Amino acid sequence: MKKVMLVDDEIVIRENIRECIDWEKEGLQYCGDASDGEIALPMIEEWRPDILITDIKMPFMDGIELSTIVRQRFPDTKIIILSGHDEFNYARTALRIGVDEYILKPASSADLISLLHSVSRKIDRERREKQKQVYSYDKLLGDLCGGLIASDDAEIAAAALSLPLLSTYYAAVIWDMRCADHSSPHDEAILLEAESIIEEIAKTHGDLWRYKRSRAETVWLVRGDKREAMASRLEQLQRLAESESTLPLAVSIGVGGIQERPEGIHKSFLEAEEDRNLRRLNSQNKNALWVAARETKASSFLDRSKFLEFLKIGTPPHSESFIGEISESLRGIDWNSSLYGYYVLKDLTLETLHEAKRVLRLPEVSESMIGELQQKIMEIRDWEQCRAYLRLLIDKFWIMRVEASNKYGDMIEKAKEFMRERFADDGLSLQDAANHVCVSSSHLSKVFSHETGQTFIEYLTQTRIRKAMELLQTTSEKTYEIAFQVGYNDSHYFSNLFKRTTGMTPRDFRRQGGSGGKCVEKEADEVD
Repeated sequence: MKKVMLVDDEIVIRENIRECIDWEKEGLQYCGDASDGEIALPMIEEWRPDILITDIKMPFMDGIELSTIVRQRFPDTKIIILSGHDEFNYARTALRIGVDEYILKPASSADLISLLHSVSRKIDRERREKQKQVYSYDKLLGDLCGGLIASDDAEIAAAALSLPLLSTYYAAVIWDMRCADHSSPHDEAILLEAESIIEEIAKTHGDLWRYKRSRAETVWLVRGDKREAMASRLEQLQRLAESESTLPLAVSIGVGGIQERPEGIHKSFLEAEEDRNLRRLNSQNKNALWVAARETKASSFLDRSKFLEFLKIGTPPHSESFIGEISESLRGIDWNSSLYGYYVLKDLTLETLHEAKRVLRLPEVSESMIGELQQKIMEIRDWEQCRAYLRLLIDKFWIMRVEASNKYGDMIEKAKEFMRERFADDGLSLQDAANHVCVSSSHLSKVFSHETGQTFIEYLTQTRIRKAMELLQTTSEKTYEIAFQVGYNDSHYFSNLFKRTTGMTPRDFRRQGGSGGKCVEKEADEVD
């Protein structure tokens, strides 16, 4: 609903316009009136009307002077001039300084309503165009996957781009396609052919959104209303990527989990990245394992499924006997003359880390851990050292299992406390919080989303809005002053965000004593 304010020194005109229009029925909100431009200015600062109706001739600050100031300070506010028949030169001056419309006195309610609807449609068009300029298709999808946009803002940007964002389920899939032979003179042609296949898939499957993250990477965003259909579509995307292996391409795929809210897209994307990296390592190792097995004619076999099952249900008292049994098949390997044993253990290690991520719901498996374990494998020289490594791998999994429930609790609480202390800083960023807890911004983003179910931006916005609600109920400060105190320099943006979050404008929230609107999504004790 567009907010309308009236400025006219004649009380009869103010009362007639106020009373003769059913504002709510017309999709408008009458936020107030003033008898003079000088009186109106502070009210305009607080209310930020979308449409200002002002008389031209007023005793202290006339409509021309008021319109000039409003146009400079609030360029998004549309201005309608009320003009008498003998004031046409004034009206012409007003149009030159950027007034949007004028209407002659006496104005009928029907004419004024028609004009207000016309200006309202103009506001809607400009807002859509502004969102299109701010958010391109690729930038919106990129920010959704990166957790860089709150869900409410994403919905507005998606609507401006005519994208139906809202759905029941979401998931991200990453395709990484590179030329298998980097020295080939036909690399460019191969990649162009792969891109044409991707374009055709996007056209054929209209419910799939995709953007190019880099020359090699395509990110697909899958939406759907049924979980089973979503799982089927994810499998289909995986098969489609694999079918492109008919081209000389090295294809890596990452599939994220199915999430139930738009903000879950970020988490699914992070899971897809991790899945792709583990699959790539696993694929590379399996190729090497196959080559080594063929060269050494090895027949040794380690039962991976049995090992993974023991990780989940085994106990320390039984680990020694289990290791002895599972490693017996590797006893005959010559660790000094063959690489086969190393590839067997690398394969088992990657499967173990993948299982740890899946079962323990870890936000990531660090590259340093993978590197450390691979180094341990390369140091093995005999069967006893092989047994010792298997014992280490089991212990690592069990330690992760114990720590999984509270590993990140202190870090998350420290980051939240930092946000609660610094929310008034309009420049507060994810990097600031990451520096405070001594981790990288990408790591904090992954862990925060995984542990809280919210992105950094969503939690910060929630904290700010809760504080604003408190200030509106306990102080008499103006809306723009409260906006500044909770970290928003643009009070118009703050008011829109407040309404999207609570269901009420700041002014209505204060009037109703905080009742009647929807609550902030989660209360402090629930979030913390």
